[in-house]
Amino acid sequence: MSRAMQCQSCLPWGSWAQLSRSVSGSRGTRSLHVCAASVPGPAGRCFLRKILCTSSISLPRVCVRYQGGSQESSVQPGSSRHGQSQLRNVASSGAIKKHQKSLFSWFSHQPNEERQFGPSFSLDAAHVDPVIRESSLEQILKPSPDLTIQNQLQQPCRQVISLHNLFDVDACGRQVKNVVLYGTVGTGKSTLIKKMVVDWCHGRLPRFELVIPFSCEDLSHSHAHISLRRLITKKYQHLRDVVPVLEASNLKVLFILNGLERLNLDFRLAGTELCCDPNEPVPPSAIVVNLLRKYLLPEASIIVTTRPSAVRRIPGKYVGRYAEICGFSDTNLQKLYFQMRLSQPGCTGEESQDRSSAEQENLVEMLSRNLERHNQITAACFLPSYCWLVCTTLHFLYFTRTVPPSQTLTGIYTSFLRLNFSGEVLDSTDPTNISMMKYVAKTVGKLAYEGVMSRKTCFSEDDLQQCFEVEMKTESELNLLEVFRSDVFRFFLSPCMQPGKEHTFVFTIPAMQEYLAALYVVLGEKKTLAQRVGKELSEVIGKVSEDVAVVVNIISKVLPLRFLPVLFNLLKIFPRYFSRLSGKDRDAIAHTMAEELFKEEDYYNDDVLDQINSSILGVEGPMRHPDEAPDDEVFELFPIFMGGILSRRNRAILEQLGCSIKNLAAFEIAKAMKKTVIRKGRKGLPPSELMDYLFFLHEFQNERFTAEAVRSLRAVNLSSVKMTPLKCSVLASVMSTTCHEVEELNLTSCNLDAGSLRTLFPVLLRCKALHLQLNSLGSDACKEIRDLLLHDKCVVSSLRLTNNPVGEQGAQYLAEALAGNRSLTHLSLLHTALGDPGAEVIAQHLAENQHLQELNLGYNSLTDTAALRVVEVAKKHETLDKVHLYFNDISEDGKRALDSLRMDRDGVRALVFLTAGTDVSDYWSHILNVVQRNLPFWDRERVRQHLTLLLQDLESSRSQTANPWRKAKFLRVESEVKKMLGKLQDGTL
Repeated sequence: MSRAMQCQSCLPWGSWAQLSRSVSGSRGTRSLHVCAASVPGPAGRCFLRKILCTSSISLPRVCVRYQGGSQESSVQPGSSRHGQSQLRNVASSGAIKKHQKSLFSWFSHQPNEERQFGPSFSLDAAHVDPVIRESSLEQILKPSPDLTIQNQLQQPCRQVISLHNLFDVDACGRQVKNVVLYGTVGTGKSTLIKKMVVDWCHGRLPRFELVIPFSCEDLSHSHAHISLRRLITKKYQHLRDVVPVLEASNLKVLFILNGLERLNLDFRLAGTELCCDPNEPVPPSAIVVNLLRKYLLPEASIIVTTRPSAVRRIPGKYVGRYAEICGFSDTNLQKLYFQMRLSQPGCTGEESQDRSSAEQENLVEMLSRNLERHNQITAACFLPSYCWLVCTTLHFLYFTRTVPPSQTLTGIYTSFLRLNFSGEVLDSTDPTNISMMKYVAKTVGKLAYEGVMSRKTCFSEDDLQQCFEVEMKTESELNLLEVFRSDVFRFFLSPCMQPGKEHTFVFTIPAMQEYLAALYVVLGEKKTLAQRVGKELSEVIGKVSEDVAVVVNIISKVLPLRFLPVLFNLLKIFPRYFSRLSGKDRDAIAHTMAEELFKEEDYYNDDVLDQINSSILGVEGPMRHPDEAPDDEVFELFPIFMGGILSRRNRAILEQLGCSIKNLAAFEIAKAMKKTVIRKGRKGLPPSELMDYLFFLHEFQNERFTAEAVRSLRAVNLSSVKMTPLKCSVLASVMSTTCHEVEELNLTSCNLDAGSLRTLFPVLLRCKALHLQLNSLGSDACKEIRDLLLHDKCVVSSLRLTNNPVGEQGAQYLAEALAGNRSLTHLSLLHTALGDPGAEVIAQHLAENQHLQELNLGYNSLTDTAALRVVEVAKKHETLDKVHLYFNDISEDGKRALDSLRMDRDGVRALVFLTAGTDVSDYWSHILNVVQRNLPFWDRERVRQHLTLLLQDLESSRSQTANPWRKAKFLRVESEVKKMLGKLQDGTL
């Protein structure tokens, strides 16, 4: 029966919902334990394959289910005493110990992605085992039940078995020798293999005296005949003295065959002859077949890991137990994994352990609460590899202090896919040998792109059929689709957990939809039929015309056939014409990127980094009512991923996955982007949209393009954007591509601290107007500001620190900065808790400054003495002509003393009240506007008291003048103050 026919009988084409069996499990049914292990989730398999194929060690994958042929539990009699004695001598000589040391050394290495994206599990750190359940061949072959994720959490589970009990006797009392451990992509097969090997190296697997792992991918690339003895010694040189006595001893050996889907095995006698001699050279696949047949080394135990589609390649009579890896089907396992990984020492990179520990605990708590709500992230984290992605993303969002080129969100997702799909072909039996990731980009990418364009995240069975089945025409295509549905589908799509949408599918991680949609577009898969036919035709004509033209040119020198070269030159026009059309395709890609990046309807959403954070940690507060209309879906990561995929590093990784993006294509797209993206970026963007634009430039990793884009940004307004360490690093990284001066940088209410200022230091040096209001900047931050203002390259001329707890110590640092700075002309310290001591310190150093023109010390609880002291110094200053002192604790006597220092006599204007003697102050509207703007951040009762005093002062001054024009001005200002007091009283201001 063909595979396509099997697909129709086992999994009907119309029942895509049956695939939701992905990670079935129940809560509270899995025992947990902590043990030494290696890289969790996706990092394990890729690295495992790497060390087995590139070193003297050959490793496999791991996976299991129950049922099939087993051997009787009776043990065959051992060989001669001489053989046993010889083996004991070999063992005592340290050969096996050296083998253990070698294995442990290789398995202790971590993939680059683990070291690159934050702290990882070391080999001896805590490890969480995924759920393993016994199965049978009948359960594997029967159609999948129509289950939702919610039902999977509640269903009674099959028998759970631990990794160390896989070779226990079966239900009939027979000793299990062959185990098949299977699971879909991302369930943790490779991690379990590494754990098993490491356990044996540490003596925690006493059942076996020798473990020999092989990578089936490595074996698949070897076509030369080789004996089992030579194969073992070739991979593991330390065993050269042990191999000769393997068959003649009772040594308990375990062979691990990782990734069986990479081998084409033929168990027919006509296809693979019997072989019981470990010294006879045969093809590597024949060695595997005879080991599984128990014709070669019958006493050896074998564990095979594979994807579900390849389970049937081994006849059931040769399998003693089937076991399925179900991932973290219990939310308690998910919580344990996150607790262990996010609590790794040094995860935050903070010097203060108390602060970092509190932040880690808060992060774990928020994530746990989100898991308990059974949100979509619960379904995603059934797969251990997605748990790795969640932890890596959180580390990127929260604990990134600097962003080297390798640290991008697109890089995380690209590396995540490489760890899961690198070197993987979808079906090794298919002659096309299409890479798994290429197939995903063409099919799942199409679904993702159509969802982005139609602004939807939930997909029905009809949507899936349109993307996966409509163009299926050949047997090969149907076979590939069956393998994809069995092994890969549930890695990307899972049943929706929203009430009323249980029978629809969503992308397991929301951002993955946008990544695959971006990959689909950048790879050029979004083509019409005419474009695809034209491309293929142009390639054929181009090759033929070149060859024929050479031949014709030679013949034409002998025969008078001059019209033939003309004809073939005309043929060359078609490829050239098509190349121009392909150039237009790249223009279309750049246009799509610009349109999606600057969608006006998305202007006032949260920035993309906050959106990712909310999708992982959830949104704190009351849950949405089921009848409440959902928010519109936003896909602002889509264009950012498009830019990130075009970066050189990500293109190199995608090349390994079989998704090639040529340098010329990337260059032409970047060239086209200058006409669209940079032009639209020059327009004024809202703060959150501007942050997205800067993040896009960071992800694009094109320094020349970024420099040109940044030069057009003369003013940068990021007010009210929560500037996390990551965002500060992104801003600093992007702005560092040029050295031009920035007219204005607005970082008002951005949650900045001293660390943020240190990160942004190179950028702040080049800003003329710097707005740092409402950031809770204390004395530590003021120390950084002092260093900034004293730097010889500082160009800051206007600095606003309004509504920050500067305090007396902070005032000391700022005063030192004033004394040595040569660029600052305007300094606002409005409502910064200076008090009289802080004002006195500033007054002492003010005389050493020669450039300041305006100083705002309003709302700082200054008394008459401090205020007079500041003004006395100010009137002697060469350039200072305006001092703001309103909303301070200044008495009537103090007011009169300050009023005597008016501009016409002493050259300084002191803004204290709304009046100036018997006239209204020229700055009354300015003072009231300052009050109105800052009222949400000030003590309302204190503001009310000050407004009352101002009103009394206005009424008193009005009664002292007889000028009707001045009386009218007083009445107008009084009405404004009364109106403000009324609104303040009503709570409408």
